[in-house]
Amino acid sequence: MTGEISHGLLVFVGIGKNDGENDIDWMIDKIINLRIFEKEGKFDQSLLDVNGDLLLVSQFTLYGDCSKGRRPSFSNAMGVEKARDLFDAFVTKARKKVTKVETGVFQAHMDVKLINDGPVTLIIESNK
Repeated sequence: MTGEISHGLLVFVGIGKNDGENDIDWMIDKIINLRIFEKEGKFDQSLLDVNGDLLLVSQFTLYGDCSKGRRPSFSNAMGVEKARDLFDAFVTKARKKVTKVETGVFQAHMDVKLINDGPVTLIIESNK
């Protein structure tokens, strides 16, 4: 088994063709400090506050554009080699800030199982 965590966040990481190192820093800071864990009925604690784990899964299909035709276009996703380098940098930087960081296998078919305690599902984009 690859990349298993208990209490924390599963983050699907889509890397776009215009993303870079600054986007990684911004995203990690946003993810680990976003107050999305409940305390006394409100979202009031961050991943760091609850000492949560982080599971990072590379997911280029997040850049699938389904606006035209019947097949998604992935032209806005970064190419494989550059995306692998940025994803590896993302993981390395996250490990400097979070106690337990696990990953999936880059560019592999994966069977991801999730127990969603919420439900809370958010989209965070660095270019906004």
